[in-house]
Amino acid sequence: MVKSKRIRTTGTDRVFMVFAYGILAIFFLAVFLPLLNVVANSFSAPAAVNAGRVTFWPVDFSLRGYQKAFSDPQIMSGFLHSLFYTGVGTVLAVVLTVCIAYPLSRKDLWGRSVISMAIIFTMLFAGGIIPTYLVVRQLGLLNTPLAMILPQACGVWQVIIAMAFFRSTIPEDLYEAAQLDGASDLNFLLRVVVPLSKPVLAVVALMYAVYSWNSYFDAMLYLQNQHLWPLQLVLRNVLVLNQATPSMSATEILERQQLADLLKYSVMVIASVPLLVVYPFVARHFTKGVMVGAIKG
Repeated sequence: MVKSKRIRTTGTDRVFMVFAYGILAIFFLAVFLPLLNVVANSFSAPAAVNAGRVTFWPVDFSLRGYQKAFSDPQIMSGFLHSLFYTGVGTVLAVVLTVCIAYPLSRKDLWGRSVISMAIIFTMLFAGGIIPTYLVVRQLGLLNTPLAMILPQACGVWQVIIAMAFFRSTIPEDLYEAAQLDGASDLNFLLRVVVPLSKPVLAVVALMYAVYSWNSYFDAMLYLQNQHLWPLQLVLRNVLVLNQATPSMSATEILERQQLADLLKYSVMVIASVPLLVVYPFVARHFTKGVMVGAIKG
C-alpha cells in the first residue's frame, strides 16, 4: 500500500497563510466595493444618486441613466470610435511588436545588440509631448483616426516581453529543423512561432487594448473634431465640463445636475464592459504569459 505524501505545514506556515489571505481580502474589498458602488449608482434614481443615498445596492431602481446614455449620439459615437481605435490599434501594435521582437531574439541577427539598445534608450529619454505633437502635425494626422493609432502603435516594454518569451521558448533546434524542411523565415514565423506564442501575444494584446481603450489624453491633443472623440474623452466631458448656464431655472439646474450625476455612473459602467467581456477569453493565456522567462524549458 502506497501512502500519499503530503507536505507538512507548521504553525508558522498557517499564520503566514492567514495573514496573506487577510491582506488579499483587504485589497479585494478596496477594489470591489468602489466598483459595486458605481454599478449600484448607475441603476438608481437620479434624485437618490444626487442625494448620496446609494451605497452598494440600487435605490429606487431605474434605467434612466442607461436610456440617456444609449440615446445620446455623442456617447454612442464615442463608444464606436473607442472600439475602432482599440481594435485596429491593438492588431497593428501586436503585429509590429512581433515583427520587431522576433528578429531581435535571434542570435544570428547582425547588430541586434545595438538595435536593442537603441530601442531601450527610448524608454529613458522620450521625445516629449510638444515634439510628438509637432511630428503628428507635420505628418498631417491631426483630426484623423490615425492620430489615435500610429503614435502609440508599438511599446518598448511589450517588445522586451515578447523578446524574452521568444528567447526562452522557441529553441534554435526547432528553427534548424524547419530550415531542413525548406521553410523560409516568414513561414517559420507564421506557422511555428506565432502558434507557440499565444500566451505572450495574449499578454501583449491585453496591455495594448487596455491602454488604447482608456486613453483620452492623446485625443485631447490630436482631435479637435468632437465627431472623432473616443468614449473616454466624452466621459471626461460628462464628469468635468457639465455645467449649468445662467439662463436655466433652479428646477432645470437641479434636474440637469441629478441627470449628470446619474449619467456619469452609467457611462463608466458602459466604458468598463468591453474589457470585462474580453478578459475571460484571454485569461488562460494571460496567466501563462505573465510568467514569461520565469521557467525555461
